[in-house]
Amino acid sequence: MTLIQEKMMAKKNEELDPETLALINWCIEVEGFLVAGGATLEQAQEHIEEQVEWFTDQFYDGLTPEQAAKEALA
Repeated sequence: MTLIQEKMMAKKNEELDPETLALINWCIEVEGFLVAGGATLEQAQEHIEEQVEWFTDQFYDGLTPEQAAKEALA
């Protein structure tokens, strides 16, 4: 289970709005592309957490998870 998924489970009793849930799921997908691009799972999670504002901007700018991961790995 990824750190992002663990955080979602911790907030299980809290209601997440659909937009927040979509962002979290998008980040989980980005994480997979970062790992596929050579990062360890820990590195991918850490990078997303450290750059959460940048990734959030990419989400709202309409990038796919794959596009955001490619940008992050560039």
